[in-house]
Amino acid sequence: MRYESFAERRATPGLPSRALAHVQAWAVLGEAATLPTQHPDFGQAAVQALLPSTPQILVEGSPAAGFEAIVPLVRDGGRLARWRLLGDREVHEPGGPLVRDAKAAMRLAQALCALARPVEFARVPLDSPIVAALREVAPAHGKLIVREADPCPFLALDESWGTPENRFSSRRRSDFRRAQRKADRLGEVGYAMHRPSPVEFNQLFDEAIAVEAKSWKRAAGTAILCDPAKERFFRSYLRACAERGETRIAAMRIDGKMVAVQLAVAWRGRYWLYKIGFDEAVGKCSPGTLLMLHALGEAAREGLSRFEMMGESDSWISDFWTREAHPCVRLRFYPRSLAGYVGLAQDTLGWAQTRLDRRFRPDAA
Repeated sequence: MRYESFAERRATPGLPSRALAHVQAWAVLGEAATLPTQHPDFGQAAVQALLPSTPQILVEGSPAAGFEAIVPLVRDGGRLARWRLLGDREVHEPGGPLVRDAKAAMRLAQALCALARPVEFARVPLDSPIVAALREVAPAHGKLIVREADPCPFLALDESWGTPENRFSSRRRSDFRRAQRKADRLGEVGYAMHRPSPVEFNQLFDEAIAVEAKSWKRAAGTAILCDPAKERFFRSYLRACAERGETRIAAMRIDGKMVAVQLAVAWRGRYWLYKIGFDEAVGKCSPGTLLMLHALGEAAREGLSRFEMMGESDSWISDFWTREAHPCVRLRFYPRSLAGYVGLAQDTLGWAQTRLDRRFRPDAA
């Protein structure tokens, strides 16, 4: 099968016109998706909200022979800018090319290696077919560097998680009860796992992101409300998921006021957690912990098989909830071209500087 690299274009609001013509093909290939970030709704929302004026290409199977792989790539301006996976930098969720099978991944790898610019995938699951394909194909065309990326923590669920507190030690169960008593002293506590319809979505989403902004995330600048483009993205994407009944908004309320929230989707039998937040004014009762416990129970009772925490494997996850995680890698391919040589030199200098900083920083010991 011959692959096409669609010509570079300056995007207008919405998906590029050529890409719009292939949304249906993307949806057909969706049966091979292993991550919700590979769904066309994720890509469409990302382009519309985050990258409306970014040069884009879409590499996919030849229309004459049928579509078997799609990878939306974007880049910054400039002759030496590299291609990267749509959404990698903006939302830092795990992602990767959508391929039908291992043979399609090999042909896609050939197409990627034929591009004149470097190509980067920031956070690809290690078991993605594109990892093995690029490792085999890339050496004949340039330099491939594979490095560890942030893993994706998860919890495997079964019926026993329907009462999640029983999965933990007596000491931890005591901690949960203590936190619940503190919450009860603040008012009437309630939990809900909302499955909003498109009509209900906006009101719940507004309430959720307002709660998230009341935590440390506002000061860090990572709250959704701190970034209008990111707010547009999550609103558009999760509303599209709501149209299919997949959006989940878990909420903890005290006297009717939301104090903790999770934004997630239920997709392919799993609970995929995108965002968490809580109101620091009630932080002493550990609202995030109490809501996580409730969400685990709801996901298990719904019959979902895994609770996927798509963010980084921070200590609050590994020390408190799970140490299981899907390994991920960062892929960087540098073709034998001016842009490839410059990109490799820049990254090599950057890695060397990082190693020096770690070696000589005051707290290195």
